[in-house]
Amino acid sequence: MTEQKRLNKYISETGFCSRRAADDLIASGRVKVNGILPEMGTKVSDADTIIIDGKPLKAKPKAVFIAYNKPVGVTCTTERKIKSNIVSAINYPERIFPIGRLDRPSEGLIFLTNQGDMVNKILRAGNNHEKEYEVVVDRPIDERFVKRMSSGVPILGTVTKPCKVHKTGAKSFTIVLTQGLNRQIRRMCEYLGFEVTHLKRIRIMNIDLTGLSSGKWRHLNDSEMRAINQATESSSKTQEASAGAGAGRQFDKPRKESSEGDNPKQNKRSYGDRNRKVDTDNRNRDGFAGNSKARNKNKTPSNNTRRENPNEGKKPAKRVKGTLSLNKSGK
Repeated sequence: MTEQKRLNKYISETGFCSRRAADDLIASGRVKVNGILPEMGTKVSDADTIIIDGKPLKAKPKAVFIAYNKPVGVTCTTERKIKSNIVSAINYPERIFPIGRLDRPSEGLIFLTNQGDMVNKILRAGNNHEKEYEVVVDRPIDERFVKRMSSGVPILGTVTKPCKVHKTGAKSFTIVLTQGLNRQIRRMCEYLGFEVTHLKRIRIMNIDLTGLSSGKWRHLNDSEMRAINQATESSSKTQEASAGAGAGRQFDKPRKESSEGDNPKQNKRSYGDRNRKVDTDNRNRDGFAGNSKARNKNKTPSNNTRRENPNEGKKPAKRVKGTLSLNKSGK
């Protein structure tokens, strides 16, 4: 039996327009399904005949899945007005879009496709699909740094999920993530007092950069796609996959976010000092630190020690029209 999908999604997947635009077409009566005006939410399949403005909807294009070794300087956006956009860099003849993103100063493997369902299946942190990176920082790292990175770091109002970190040199390491917070690795390193000087994604799930030089792309072969489809078969396409699993433990309030152009050296502090401050903040938050006298002083009086109200039982003061004075007699 042919799979059925909501009409707006079906139209969108052909590349005709977005889902929102498809909703507008349906609502305005410009779409017919098997000669009948459909209702919002109607489900269709490849067996149905769909007409838009009197013309048959073109068949859904063949699935495209591309692996691209993005160079530094290419921006992961489909906005054509941005000269360095990734779509123009690849110049593929059909409409495709990136799955996730790599920062402009970063390089390495990224997928592009025309299949919207695959985007969330791969990206949702709760689906636990691995992405591996090579990272170089501005000064030597030690085992304590590795332990802190792998156990979770407070950024963006949460604590990152535990991950795999392996030291590969005096200033370099590899890290395997299953989530993708905004500029996650750079923010994690910055929190610990380090600046990332080089970042390269070398693997997504079962695909790596073998045989793919910088700036080049290739179609994934059948065996690679079978492995990806098998791995994502039970993956969720919805936000629920990230709820509770995608982000780590909640951590106080989010810090002020820095933009891509901010100075990464700003407010740099050794990670030992940062850790001590975090521990102190946690103790203060949980009520285990601070001046006990001050805490007792600020306690709300109990019912047994309730203060008497000297004005209790008296009529409220009455304002006299035309003056700011009060009639103290209440008359």
